Amino acid sequence: MKKDIRTIIKQMTLEEKAALCTGASPWTTTPVERLGVPEMIVSDGPHGVRRVADVEALILDSLPATCFPTASCLASTWDTGLLHRLGEALAKECIALNVDVLLGPGANMKRSPLGGRNFEYFSEDPFLAGELAAGLIDGVQSKGVGTSLKHFAANNQEFQRFSISAEVDERTLREIYLPAFEKAIKQAKPWTVMCAYNKLNGTYCSESHYLLVDILKNEWGFEGLVVSDWGAVHDRVASLRGGLDLEMPGPQDRRVKAVVEAVRSGELDEAVLDESVQRILHIVFKAKEVPKNGKFNIEEHHDLAHRIATEGMVLLRNNGILPLSDHQHIAVIGRSAEHAHFQGGGSSHINPTKVAVPFKELQARAGNAEVTYAEGYPSDNSFRQEMIDQAVSLAGAADVALLYIALPSFKESEGYDRQDLDLTEQQVALIKAVAKAQPNTVVVLNNGAPVAMSDWIDDVAAVLEAWMMGQAGGAAIADVLFGRVNPSGKLPETFPLKLSDTPAYINWPGGAGKVHYGEGLFIGYRYYDAKEMPVLFPFGHGLSYTTFAYSNAKVSAPTFKDVDGLTVTVDVTNTGRIAGKEIVQVYVHDQESDLVRPEKELKGFAKVELQPGETKTVSIELDFRAFAYYHPAYKQWVTENGKFDILIGASAADIRCRETVTLQSTLTLPCIIDKESTIKEWMADPCGRAVLEPLYRQIETQARKMFGGGDHGDGVAEAGMDAMEMMNDMPLVSVLMFQQSTLTMPADEMVDGLLRQVHDTNR
Repeated sequence: MKKDIRTIIKQMTLEEKAALCTGASPWTTTPVERLGVPEMIVSDGPHGVRRVADVEALILDSLPATCFPTASCLASTWDTGLLHRLGEALAKECIALNVDVLLGPGANMKRSPLGGRNFEYFSEDPFLAGELAAGLIDGVQSKGVGTSLKHFAANNQEFQRFSISAEVDERTLREIYLPAFEKAIKQAKPWTVMCAYNKLNGTYCSESHYLLVDILKNEWGFEGLVVSDWGAVHDRVASLRGGLDLEMPGPQDRRVKAVVEAVRSGELDEAVLDESVQRILHIVFKAKEVPKNGKFNIEEHHDLAHRIATEGMVLLRNNGILPLSDHQHIAVIGRSAEHAHFQGGGSSHINPTKVAVPFKELQARAGNAEVTYAEGYPSDNSFRQEMIDQAVSLAGAADVALLYIALPSFKESEGYDRQDLDLTEQQVALIKAVAKAQPNTVVVLNNGAPVAMSDWIDDVAAVLEAWMMGQAGGAAIADVLFGRVNPSGKLPETFPLKLSDTPAYINWPGGAGKVHYGEGLFIGYRYYDAKEMPVLFPFGHGLSYTTFAYSNAKVSAPTFKDVDGLTVTVDVTNTGRIAGKEIVQVYVHDQESDLVRPEKELKGFAKVELQPGETKTVSIELDFRAFAYYHPAYKQWVTENGKFDILIGASAADIRCRETVTLQSTLTLPCIIDKESTIKEWMADPCGRAVLEPLYRQIETQARKMFGGGDHGDGVAEAGMDAMEMMNDMPLVSVLMFQQSTLTMPADEMVDGLLRQVHDTNR
């Protein structure tokens, strides 16, 4: 199917080019039969293949496919290799269901736990999200099926998602909201990238030349096509100029005519259109290199979904009651035990091949124990005291109570944001009442994002976060509860104590068409670290049925150059009596920097499996970016000379080992000193410091005199130091104006002369 794309483009009419850049149907591109250009079929489904039977229909029941756990659960595995296997399985189902490109994964940050699509996104941390997205993309594309990394960029809420402008400063954008995309694009090279609905700093993402061309295509070297989210295009001509190659869904005859007319009138350069055509054709022909037919192994993929679910479940709390053993009577309470809540609503909704019912799976593993059931709460938001009374009676007569609690879809789904972090009133009352009647109460949660637990968590014996766990999740829960699987998942996001503690609380969800990302760099654990604020469960937290010890932490060099990077090693020992897996996390802390930085940031992780008593050495590589931050004045990533702490831990709040290293920056930065620069900025810039240093002592002396300094004792010296501290944050020209009487020329002329020296030195 390989074609000479340039020859095809030369043979295409203007109308054919314009049509190719807009879908032929909701799920297919426009074929050009006379030139041998086939259609390409795309499908929803970052957690499964949502292939509709009729590609002409936008929303219909989809063909059966494996429903894998959602991204919250996937991320909790912290296992890029497992996500690669998931990708391979998804690709096999795409091939069987005649799908060329799978629309996923999502790599947006979880700015607030209220975000309606948080279940589709990986993490609050860009490093973790990028690594996991890359692993999944690699897996899918290794089988010749494309992916669509989405939603680019700053798509962090459902409120006014088609029109809201995310107002994000450049540094925050570069350090928080773009790195996951950047990492996935550079490492895994997705075939397509899907733009977001929203605006970014006033410009629709579908029209943002800065986002789609300057950064994505030019700076990052993305070679695939950019596709719109469905309905995200407002002006087809403007979006083509902005770098949006393919508009979906189709057909859109008026859009096609608008492009043709724009080229003929000179409003749109045909070369811009040709580039989009070239990118689309490249992917279309690439997709057809793998024949699409056959079947996929339903049982094998169900087993993989089961394994992923067990790896992703997070044991949040356990007083020793888990794993279950020797219980003669188990009371199972909660509607989701019988009606599995295993996936989110919206575009990722999958028609599963089969579903493991949690209650039945528990019964199958309970041996001779008596297992009874009470529904506990209704499917709607009504309050039913009689259901609570029945559950309490059942729990009181049992040896242990298992409460299956699912956050209902009317509180959490694509299309709208959550209003709070709460379970339903009925569910909270149920947990409290059952826990009072039965101290051996275990809560199993099915949800896509954090929920509040402060009202009841101290009353229960254990809490298992099972997430939206996919079609096999019911069996996975039972395996974890009975100890057939030792839980190893860890949280990819912080669970706060209450909503008002969250970083975006004051700036959520925005209004008047804008939402200001006022928390800047400080989302997730970065915020809680900076505030020294307690949380319910920290980022990276997760318990096991065994214990692990960390020792013998080492770094490859105490002093190193940024371009060489650093290797961190640590010995991890299973000090318990059963096999288990530990997730080792490496954070980096900059002891001193020119601009404010978070207290620590995740820069590496590894998952290691250990038998009882076994020790393994874990090795983690840290590259240039592990120590760099984005400097908006230099418009690039920079490193600075100085000391860094390497923090090795079991969670963001459980640091086990610490090593201090010294970084030597190899960067030669351009001069950014100008007439408005402060004295501090002059002295921080190498060229500026060399020029200003002879004058700096004179400025300091005059500052002491102006503020009562001189030779009048320690108190006067202290006042002079305070004055200079103030002067350091003033523009040099302003300081010199205060000291004009001591100068031989006007202050502004002196600064102009100093600037010429700086720029001469810089050249």
